[in-house]
Amino acid sequence: MVLRSLLAVVLMLAAALFSTSAAGVAGAANAVSGGPTALACNGYVALTYDDGPNPQTTRSLLAALRAAGARATFFDMGSRVQQQPQLARETNSAGMWLANHSWSHPYLTNLSAAAVAKELGDTQNAIRNATGVTPTLFRPPYGATNATVQNEASKLGLRQVTWSVDTQDWNGASTDAIVRTATGANAGAIVLMHDGYQSTINAVPRIVQGLAAKNLCPGRINSSGQVVAP
Repeated sequence: MVLRSLLAVVLMLAAALFSTSAAGVAGAANAVSGGPTALACNGYVALTYDDGPNPQTTRSLLAALRAAGARATFFDMGSRVQQQPQLARETNSAGMWLANHSWSHPYLTNLSAAAVAKELGDTQNAIRNATGVTPTLFRPPYGATNATVQNEASKLGLRQVTWSVDTQDWNGASTDAIVRTATGANAGAIVLMHDGYQSTINAVPRIVQGLAAKNLCPGRINSSGQVVAP
């Protein structure tokens, strides 16, 4: 009887250990995969930020995006990258995508082909020299473009990208207004924001949460200008 009792205790302990181990494996798997409550992305929205890098705001913006688990496209100015190369490197290291927003933010449509080529080419060089990344996307300042601008961009292997949703952060929009506009976006939208406003930084977690409530996730703009999975 004593032997049987001891055997029963051993079997019970073994079963308990197996159960705990199995639960641990399942928990680890859920941690990697996102688990059963992981967000199902039924579409993607591109969050984009113009005019950086900015020593006053870029690091805070990157921190907000990383805390929210989001990646975004930064359309940086070449002159500012040259002045703040470390911020460009930090943007790249944070998993964001770097893109071309001209050297000095002019109306490119007022420039000659040679001047447009210099604005874009110098910016390509500045970003490449700072980060090792060669941008493939370009956004014309103010969205102002024409055949000359597009032709010069194409020569540099750049795809022109504008936007479909303007948060008006550049025009003094409040954080609430920025969130409301951005979260109203549908799958495939490209949302315009700027690296330079605290209201824009404050909006990041609420934008990501609002999109998630619609099963939308921050995405990447591909070489065809489509918003796809990161």
